[in-house]
Amino acid sequence: MMMNLDDIRNNQDLIDAIDWDLTPEDAVRLYLEWGNNWAHRSNYVIRSKDDVSHYFVVNTWEDTPVVYLIRRNSEEAVEMARIRLPEKIKAQFLSTIGNMKGVYAIEGPVRKWLQSQLMTVH
Repeated sequence: MMMNLDDIRNNQDLIDAIDWDLTPEDAVRLYLEWGNNWAHRSNYVIRSKDDVSHYFVVNTWEDTPVVYLIRRNSEEAVEMARIRLPEKIKAQFLSTIGNMKGVYAIEGPVRKWLQSQLMTVH
């Protein structure tokens, strides 16, 4: 079952595991092109299928852009959560990418909005 913002917000261990700087391109390099790791994120090397990353992407292949929380290891990438963007954030994001279809890193207003939704003061 797909998670939503509330599910993530209520799982501090998951929030702590999110790599806010991991881009879709970096995830491919790390998990699918093991020999290429040294050139980009030398402080993090995948050693086994037990190495896991959690990160967000914006997918614009559908009519409406959607944010996915991805759990990736060397064997698979699983979409854990599907999150709809607020209209204002969605419009800003689409204008920055020229309404192109693809899978993008979370940056700028999208990242700021997501962090504001998930980061709570304890």
